[in-house]
Amino acid sequence: MNDMSYNMSLNHEIERSSSMELKDGTLQILKNFSGINPNIMIRKGNVLKTISETKSMIAIATISEEFPQDFGIYDLNEFIGVLSLVDTPRLKFNDEYVTIGDSTGRSKVKYFFSAEETLTTPQKDVVMPGGEIQFVLTNDTMNKLKRAASALGHTEVSITGKNNIISLSVIENENYTSNTFSIDIDGIFPEDIDFNLILNINNLKILPGDYDVEIASGRIAQFTNKEHNVQYWIAIEKTSSYGV
Repeated sequence: MNDMSYNMSLNHEIERSSSMELKDGTLQILKNFSGINPNIMIRKGNVLKTISETKSMIAIATISEEFPQDFGIYDLNEFIGVLSLVDTPRLKFNDEYVTIGDSTGRSKVKYFFSAEETLTTPQKDVVMPGGEIQFVLTNDTMNKLKRAASALGHTEVSITGKNNIISLSVIENENYTSNTFSIDIDGIFPEDIDFNLILNINNLKILPGDYDVEIASGRIAQFTNKEHNVQYWIAIEKTSSYGV
């Protein structure tokens, strides 16, 4: 190998060692987060966080990669699209932008960051009190609820409990004569408290999969993915009732 070839090979290895590669699982999480909020502030480390514009939903995921610095992305969908322009995208960070290159090092995109003050970001972590209501929401059940909501034209899911059975119902809460769809599942809840908790199905922008669900005092629902290290906190609608 001549000196020029050796130097080119050495530079390529240095470039590879100083860049990071995003895995498919991380890209899936970023795509999911883009449906919650079109922008994101990514912090140094391996934790991704986002919050909806209405502040009704927060999501946190722990990934296998480590980001070397804080940076903001104003249009997350656009950023994901840029990543797809190259095969096996490798990211090399600078203060104001990231260079996205392919496996050969011959194709690259220069993508500039956005200032944090232009983004909607979570200001603090969720401190979840113990959930009095607990159940497992399978991917199959979630798909049935979403299909029913689409067929009936409803946007609300009611959660009620009786005799150790939790009922998940697609309803129009303020119209008692509306058509409904219900699924009964096993769950844990206080038998001495009546509750009718309402979730807006448009807020259920969660990754496909099975979830452990906990609801605390009828105020907030926590969804923990059983396969991926990702959690969602979704506000219960004000039209809900708990212990009334």
